[in-house]
Amino acid sequence: MKKYLISEEGKFYKANLHCHTKVSDGELTPEEMKALYLQNGYSIVAFTDHNHFVTHNDLTDERFLALNGVENAADEVGKPRFYDRCCDVCFIALSRERKLHPLQDENDVKGDGEYAPFVSPYTPEGVNHMIATGVKNGFFATYNHPTWSMENYTRYMAYHGMHAMEIFNYSSAVDGYNEYNPDIYDDKLRAGEKLFCIATDDNHNRAPHSRHWDSFGGFTMIKSPSLCYEDVTSALLKGDFYASRGPIIKALWLDTEDGSIHLECEKAKKIVLTRGGRRCRAIYAEEEGVEYLTEVKCSVNPTDIYFRATVFDENGMTADTNAYYVDSLGIDFSRQIYEE
Repeated sequence: MKKYLISEEGKFYKANLHCHTKVSDGELTPEEMKALYLQNGYSIVAFTDHNHFVTHNDLTDERFLALNGVENAADEVGKPRFYDRCCDVCFIALSRERKLHPLQDENDVKGDGEYAPFVSPYTPEGVNHMIATGVKNGFFATYNHPTWSMENYTRYMAYHGMHAMEIFNYSSAVDGYNEYNPDIYDDKLRAGEKLFCIATDDNHNRAPHSRHWDSFGGFTMIKSPSLCYEDVTSALLKGDFYASRGPIIKALWLDTEDGSIHLECEKAKKIVLTRGGRRCRAIYAEEEGVEYLTEVKCSVNPTDIYFRATVFDENGMTADTNAYYVDSLGIDFSRQIYEE
């Protein structure tokens, strides 16, 4: 019997869950952003301008969904510019009806659409308070670009309660930062943090016709029954999505009879199963006697903490599934033949 880990029902929608417009420090208007991403095969954009929570429900139609969000920062003080660390978190409203900033309540409203500024201190306590407040007020919280932010192990391991982290941030990557972060994701997972992963553009669109153009490099494929706002945000909460820099995953499911994991994809050269310890498994197309992998079957072990899959295409680009903790899958290991 198949247990789908990414929902069988619905359709995959291509999404950018982190972007900036002229509302803050981007170069394009929200309307221009919608047109640009529609032209390039996207159905969903989360508008996450710095500190300004602005709703864009007027941009939503039968082909396009605007998710309402904001990026908030906890900034280190007293350091020279470019040497100050920070922790940036995007908050995406789970309901299109949400009008207030995730870190404010009605008592903070100063006027029509204006809010008292929220400043979170750059401490673990300050960041965790920021995350907890946004989540409590009905937002999906994502931890952003830890390399660009100059966050180290001690810092990011002290943060808790976010829904997801950016395993890849394209804007940081085109600027030269090593912002593909599977190691940080595994650090959090090995510590027991229940966390999804996303890939984003974080686009500002300051360099057209240049390699520094920061759109269309990282995306999240969301499996949803429809393009309805609440259907999509429910899919986010359930983890019905994967993060990609190019490769396409079609399905991910568990065979409850033998405990095997099955992944279906398009044109992969290598697929890696990461399991929380040093027991990784890599499957190569040439070793299977095919030009490309399109489906693989792997097993998990009762000693595995979790598993997640990474799909590599011929250019070395990746697609990453969310992590699934083995003890939550209900596998009967007494009936399974698993790999030692």
